[in-house]
Formats: sequence, structure tokens, C-alpha cells
Amino acid sequence: MRKKSKAPYKTITMGHRTPLYDKHVSLGAKIVDFGGWDMPIHYGSQIEEHHQVRRDAGMFDVSHMVVSDFRGDKVRDFLKTLLANNVDKLKTPGRALYTCMLTAKGGVIDDLIVYYLNDSWYRVVSNAGTHDKDMAWMTAAAKEFGRSRHPASRDTSPSMDVGGVTMTERPDLAMIAVQGPNAKEKVYAALGENLRESAGKLKPFHSVTIGELMIATTGYTGEEGFEIILPAKAAGFTWQMLMDSGVAPCGLGARDTLRLEAGMNLYGSDMDETTTPLESGLAWTVALEPKERKFIGREALEKQQAAGVPRQLVGLLLEDKGVLRNHMKVYCAQGEGEIMSGSFSPTLNQSIALARVPAGVAPGAHVEVDVRGKRLSAKAVKYPFVRNGKSCL
Repeated sequence: MRKKSKAPYKTITMGHRTPLYDKHVSLGAKIVDFGGWDMPIHYGSQIEEHHQVRRDAGMFDVSHMVVSDFRGDKVRDFLKTLLANNVDKLKTPGRALYTCMLTAKGGVIDDLIVYYLNDSWYRVVSNAGTHDKDMAWMTAAAKEFGRSRHPASRDTSPSMDVGGVTMTERPDLAMIAVQGPNAKEKVYAALGENLRESAGKLKPFHSVTIGELMIATTGYTGEEGFEIILPAKAAGFTWQMLMDSGVAPCGLGARDTLRLEAGMNLYGSDMDETTTPLESGLAWTVALEPKERKFIGREALEKQQAAGVPRQLVGLLLEDKGVLRNHMKVYCAQGEGEIMSGSFSPTLNQSIALARVPAGVAPGAHVEVDVRGKRLSAKAVKYPFVRNGKSCL
């Protein structure tokens, strides 16, 4: 009998496809279903692609991510209500903010990045797998905000018109993430030295628009680099120019091990609607000041904070031989926990995980993990595990 695969991805038939799909196929990528999209998991070796990003430069097709433009004279007020972080922090055009969107009970509907372009224009990048519920939630939030709306499907230039706010999805755009210690230099070589003067001066979590390119110093790997939002029609030759400049195509498999080493949460694994940011290592993304800002989920978070957050997200480093995987049970002195994201770390050559455990488990504490019926020794550590190619342990 054929054993069921333990991989988090499924073999696909046909789903949504990015403008770079034909490129991936021509390069021999293994295509899988990822949130309803046909995406490359690797181009031959996930581990080699992982090392390529840590040691040189690699690129990812992230065009499946949802890019939406929010415009209008009331857009800032709406986003201040919708999001747990405070867009009032965004003072300079191009500045970016990482935040969660919460239920009234404080559960995480999605995590996203919002870019401030001007006082009446914000750009939001959210997850592909949560698209439908995100749109439904934002529509409901808009109604609560006191305005009517006109929904449309994603396939027909969807938009939401809410009084002083208009939200428009941008399926006409693609997105390429170029990451690694040599990523920026190779982007300049591929797309023009003129980018060095503007994009080269950007601080982390900033962006600049140059012609039809929006270049941001954001990423999901723990390395320096750019995320480039560009017209979908330009994605193919831009990808080729980057390849010609020595940037290696990398799949979502390497992206997942890179983000885990970097201690970055994955929606649906490390947090969801059953968990709050406070118990997901994301308290830093919640702005409780000023007190008069009433965002969705605030009351629930304040109650949890006052009562004491019962659970926390910690890093685990396996001390025995084996591999930590999602949903393995963790035994601590304070009680039981669960691994939310676990894998082998190619950089550390050791198995690592993010686990939700009872409050009170401190870095350095020894725990046990049930690995195929055996209790193996692991140590709680402060994450990230790796940043900029070097161990943080």
C-alpha cells in the first residue's frame, strides 16, 4: 500500500496560476497546490535553494499574494479600526507596517503588510489562502464602519466602494522576492544601476516607486533583499533578467525553511482565528496606544492581557536525533504544548520548531517532544534561529 505523503503540499491538477507559471514549468519545477495556486515547491533541490538564499541570492515568485489598494479620504480611519497595529505610525510615503487583522475575540484572521503611499492611498499585501475570508471580513468591517459597499469577484477587477474608502484588488500586478546577501547588488545589475540611488538607501520596511516598479525592503527569509511589485505583463522578462544576473529561482519549500529559521510566523500553522497575537509571539504588532483607538479585537486582547496570557510561542532545538514536525506533542514542566511549525534547519544542520506551550517556559528550559512514540529531548530557545546567514543561538 502506498504511504500517504507527510508533506504539507498536495500534488495538483489545476488551480490559479501566476504570470510566471510557464517559466516555472520550463525550468523543471515541481508544481504543487498552495492555497489553490499552482506554485513551484522546488526546482530540483530544496536544500540547495535554501543555501543559495543564505549564501548568495535567490528569488521567489510570490505573485499569488493578494495586492489590494485602499484609497479615499477616510482610508486611514478605516484601517485604524480594521487593523491591530496603528497606521498612524506611517508618516513617510513608502513606509511599511506588519500587522494582524483580528476577530472581535482577538483571533487572527490574517497577517499582512500595509504600505503608506500617500494620505489617501494605502497598499495592502495579504495571504492568498485567506483571500475569500479576508474579503468577507473587510466587507463586514466596512459595513460596521458605517458605509455601504459594492462587492465584485476577484476575476473581474474586484473592488469595494465604502463611502470614503475604495478597495481594489490588483490581479494586474505580479510580485518577485529577491533575497540573500548579494540580492540587492544582483537586482541593480539586472534592472539598472539607477535603482541603487533610490532603492539602495531604503531602511528595512520601506519602499520606493520607480516607474512601474514598487521596490520594498521586506521579505520572509531573514536575509536582506527586495520584494518587487510590478506589472504582470513584465514579470516574465524581469524574472529572466534576474536569472541572467545570477539570481537562482527558488521554490516555496526553501521559503518555508528559511522563514522558520528566521522565526517568522506562518498563517494557518503558527496562528489562526483560535489564537491571539499575544500567544503567537506577535504582541509587538499590536498597538494599544493611544487608548482611544478602538480597533476590532482590542477589548478581547486587553482582557487576555489583564488575566495573564496562558500560552506562548517559543523556539525549540532538538537535542536528540530526529526531525520535529507540526502537531507533535511537547511535554513541559508547566504542562503540555504543541509544535506549530517544525522542520530540519539546513543552516544549523539540526531540527528546529516553533511551539505553543504554557506560559512560564523560559529560554534554556528542557522539554520533551513525542516523535513517533518516543520522547526526545529538546531545549526551549529564543528565536529567530538564524538571521543574515548566521546562527542566533
